[in-house]
Amino acid sequence: MKTIFPSLLCAGVLLFATSCGNDTTSNNETATTATDSVATENTMESADAPAMNMASDTATAPHATDEEFMKSAAHSDQNEIQLSKLVLEKGVTGMAKDHANQMVTDHTKSTADLKAIAQKKNVTLPTDMDAAHKAIATTMQKLSGKDLETQYMQQMVLDHQKTLNTMQAHDKMTQDADLKAFIAKTAPVVQNHLTMFKQHADTGAM
Repeated sequence: MKTIFPSLLCAGVLLFATSCGNDTTSNNETATTATDSVATENTMESADAPAMNMASDTATAPHATDEEFMKSAAHSDQNEIQLSKLVLEKGVTGMAKDHANQMVTDHTKSTADLKAIAQKKNVTLPTDMDAAHKAIATTMQKLSGKDLETQYMQQMVLDHQKTLNTMQAHDKMTQDADLKAFIAKTAPVVQNHLTMFKQHADTGAM
């Protein structure tokens, strides 16, 4: 009996130790799995973040007020008119010349339409390019030939895309019937200009 009891006691101790060891391993595996899961989620969130930021960067918000929109639209018209006059004065030819003449004609018309609305609302519109386009004009003044035509075409694509985005965004915000009518009339013209410039910028046809 004295020999059997210590043996049984030792066996019990060994079983308890083994059980504790298994529990510890199981707990460690669970903790590792949880850690890996959190790490995976964090990695996915980090990967998604740039895409979300990129989407927000490309979004175009409406102007806070109708007056801001009108002044922005007036600047936009002047940007296209004066850059187009610049390239015409520098002797662009072919499609670039045709498009530049059309820009002067169409944006002069939209300027007149916008001016009539602004006068009703006692808003004074700018009559010159914005600061950014004055700098662009300075750069374009130094170019000639195909370099000038290419720069002009590419700038028109950028400008008309921005103008179209702004009009579409403001149309959803404004409650002003005059401005809604102006956007409804002018946005399709801007879209046509954008399509035209994109086509020739992509094909390189000048």
